[in-house]
Amino acid sequence: MSNILEVAELTKTYKSGSKSLTVLSDINFSIEASNKLAIVGSSGSGKTTLLGLCAGLDRATSGSVKLNSIGLENLNEDERAKVRNQHVGFVFQNFQLLPTLTALENVMVPMELRGEKQIKQRALDLLDRVGLADRHDHYPTQLSGGEQQRISIARAFSNDPQILFADEPTGNLDEETSIRIENLIFDLNKELSTTLVMVTHDLELAKKCDRIIKLKGGKVISDSQAQMA
Repeated sequence: MSNILEVAELTKTYKSGSKSLTVLSDINFSIEASNKLAIVGSSGSGKTTLLGLCAGLDRATSGSVKLNSIGLENLNEDERAKVRNQHVGFVFQNFQLLPTLTALENVMVPMELRGEKQIKQRALDLLDRVGLADRHDHYPTQLSGGEQQRISIARAFSNDPQILFADEPTGNLDEETSIRIENLIFDLNKELSTTLVMVTHDLELAKKCDRIIKLKGGKVISDSQAQMA
């Protein structure tokens, strides 16, 4: 099976005046299509920075990222945005729904950006799959945190992504809702054969993936199969 994500000698340094802070140093790994990878580590270990670089949300200081065989390091922002829109889905801890749009409209946004037609029914189908078809006309503020996250999951799968990046997807939810969201992500992931790269501080959640990479101080300190973690 071919690799959908390849990371080589990835380093990210932020500069502030004469000072510099290296948050990631010489990161190397790859992941095969349809696999599930968890990235764990304490706060400040570089997890979210790494996720952003892998997804093309930010540019590395040095090193390379290949996403679905596309090298991201030489692309400008518009080109990286196009790659994300075509190949990538996102689920964030804070949902990142547009507050002035209904649940249905939030799911439709990525489809509209790709210029797709007849998207309303597809968006409704996605909301139905996450159990929220009857809330399609509600705004984010009218929904619970778990409902908002389910909408963000429906939106994430709206472009049939080859790879889903999830950043602490259950971080703002209670335990019961978290379990429901975890099951939803894994079920959709399996059903659609999507690759999953998930940042989490929850080791029990990480163990549900195939593999766990642990970061400390911006470096990989372990990379193992989940059942061995």
